[in-house]
Amino acid sequence: MRVPRPLITRVLLALCLLLLAPATLAGIDAKHPQLHEVFPQATRYGDIEGTPPAAAVYQGDEIIGYVFETVMVAPVPAYSGAPINLLVSIGTDGSIRDARVLEQHEPILLVGIPVQKLYDFVARYIGHRVDDQIVVGGGASGSVRIDAISSATVTSMVVNETIMNSALKVAASRKLIADATDTDANAAAVRTDYYQPADWDTLTGNGAIGHLQLKRQAITDAFKGQPESGMVDDATAPAPGHEDDVFIDLYFADVTPPTVGRNLLGADAHADLMKQLKPGDSAIAVMANGIYSFKGVGYVRGGIFDRVHVLQDGKLVLFKDTDLVPLNDTPLRGKPGFAEQAIFIVRNGGSGFDATRPWTLQLMVNRQVGPLQSIYHTFTRDYRMPAVYTTRPESSAESQSSALPANAALWQKIWYGRRIDIAVLLAGLTVLTLILLFQDWIVKYPVWLERVRTGFLIYTLVFIGWYELAQLSVVNIFTFVQSLLHGFHWETFLMDPMIFILWVFVAATLLLLGRGVYCGWLCPFGALQELVGKLAKRLRVPQFEFPRVVHERLWALKYVILLVLFGMSLQSLNTAEHYAEVEPFKTAITLHFARSWSYVLYAVLLVGVSAFNHKFYCRYVCPLGAGLAVSGRWRLFEWLRRRPECGSPCQVCANECEVKAISPDGRINFNECHYCLDCQVTRINDHKCPPVVQQRKKRERAARPLPTPIVLINPANAPETREPAPVAD
Repeated sequence: MRVPRPLITRVLLALCLLLLAPATLAGIDAKHPQLHEVFPQATRYGDIEGTPPAAAVYQGDEIIGYVFETVMVAPVPAYSGAPINLLVSIGTDGSIRDARVLEQHEPILLVGIPVQKLYDFVARYIGHRVDDQIVVGGGASGSVRIDAISSATVTSMVVNETIMNSALKVAASRKLIADATDTDANAAAVRTDYYQPADWDTLTGNGAIGHLQLKRQAITDAFKGQPESGMVDDATAPAPGHEDDVFIDLYFADVTPPTVGRNLLGADAHADLMKQLKPGDSAIAVMANGIYSFKGVGYVRGGIFDRVHVLQDGKLVLFKDTDLVPLNDTPLRGKPGFAEQAIFIVRNGGSGFDATRPWTLQLMVNRQVGPLQSIYHTFTRDYRMPAVYTTRPESSAESQSSALPANAALWQKIWYGRRIDIAVLLAGLTVLTLILLFQDWIVKYPVWLERVRTGFLIYTLVFIGWYELAQLSVVNIFTFVQSLLHGFHWETFLMDPMIFILWVFVAATLLLLGRGVYCGWLCPFGALQELVGKLAKRLRVPQFEFPRVVHERLWALKYVILLVLFGMSLQSLNTAEHYAEVEPFKTAITLHFARSWSYVLYAVLLVGVSAFNHKFYCRYVCPLGAGLAVSGRWRLFEWLRRRPECGSPCQVCANECEVKAISPDGRINFNECHYCLDCQVTRINDHKCPPVVQQRKKRERAARPLPTPIVLINPANAPETREPAPVAD
């Protein structure tokens, strides 16, 4: 019997739909199959959606839990400057069902501390509730104690904040728990117009200034039953007779209200401080005496303070070095002298901190019990701003009209909170774009161009690099490739606006002009090398160049490094990140050289070499530059102009090119060019470029006036001259 062709077509179409159905219906479990162990009763997984983004887990038609990546919900910058991304699963009962590390870039885990310790630390959160008051080191009343990773306290606190803040947000948004941060139109606000003169006793008496005093005996009691340090000068174990000595006598206050801030800091200092705060920010002054420093080692080790932090509604607020404002001697009457004092800014944009509601100051005390091992205990004091300093406005419509809507995506809130930084970056990129567009006119003014270029390199190093920590890396390329292979999410890249904007600009310039724009203008480490090179030449430091044949062979080194790292990334991104330390960016830019001596020595040597050999690292070693060169081979334009005489016979530009990207035949190797525009300046210089020199000389000869002709007269043909007639007497 002959089967009708329409029936065959329908059967084939149905088979195709059946084959495609698993891929179409696959949820987050397709990317993370280990979730089937966490929710064995699950029948299907939804897509990542909602605000904050999370994927629902279903048993039939019933939701039994949610799964999310923390970098999409609460990206907290860690020790490295980048967030630690974790996969967290919660049940509908508010319990944490699973937590595991997806991505981390912590340098402390690459030097001496096994990464397994981080995995074990994260696993301790399984079984806790999302609204538990979990404190690293414990010690707070009603809190749950979790010991930190020894010698990685900052990383431990970041993980704690990341897991608990993100889990709390997801649970509250899905109505699994009450939203503790719910605000209404009549939410309290700080009264910025209320000021009353006050002294130290008044502010400490009404609770405006909090107090935490710890005697050495209290520290000994807190560590009772724990391993002893064994150190002679162990501050946590006093010698007999010194139990009543003060370990730390600490005072703290929110200085945002004028009655507190103006009295404590002085009117001028308080006004200057308020100018540094964005809407919703708060400033907390901390002052202390004693043998224990509340700043700790975090300030010098990586920019995050590991001893003092703030907790509100289960959300931990960590302070970075950019949050620190110096606090000098203040004019408040009756205020005692303090050996250590500072102001910390609480950024409302990422923490959701509300200064008018109760919060807790946490002080972590550590005891060193071995060369690489410490134990911790956390002491706390609650704080609430006096009601007289707060008010409930009649309407917040005006403030809501200028802010983002409540259901805005997390990345939108991050961008809004960093809008000033974004504006400064966009302004710099606009200036660079104008330089590129009008380069033919700008190169006519070489002195001005040199000053602008030097200023832009300083901007790149200081603002983009050391301040914003927006140094691009070859790891970013590997991460992008991995996201394409395993599921691309725009939200992952939008979480860091500075890196995202830079990559968009770099992608555009790669397509249009090639690698050189980033490497020559926007790379902070490249800017550091070039500035060092400029200073060395001013000091007449002798320069060294490899022979041409050696130079061209060394070019290949960075491409070999790129291929090796890329191969590693396909197998293990963490392994590739480890060996990507061939880039000194993390040491020199992200961590400001505050790292173990071997990394610092490597970075300093590379910077030092640039004083003798122009941008040695960029030319021969940089895998990021190699990756950009490969991507930039398909550029659309070549705006760097040449002359027919370039290379035959003229070699001026080839000899003067500091990166040696001009071949003897006169062609520019755009894979190696750093777009410094020096060759364009030379090209129109009528005292350097031979063809232009000849044109100048011709013009000068043409403009030179002709000499007056000299007429020679032959005496034979000269007219006769008569003698004058004699005059009669």
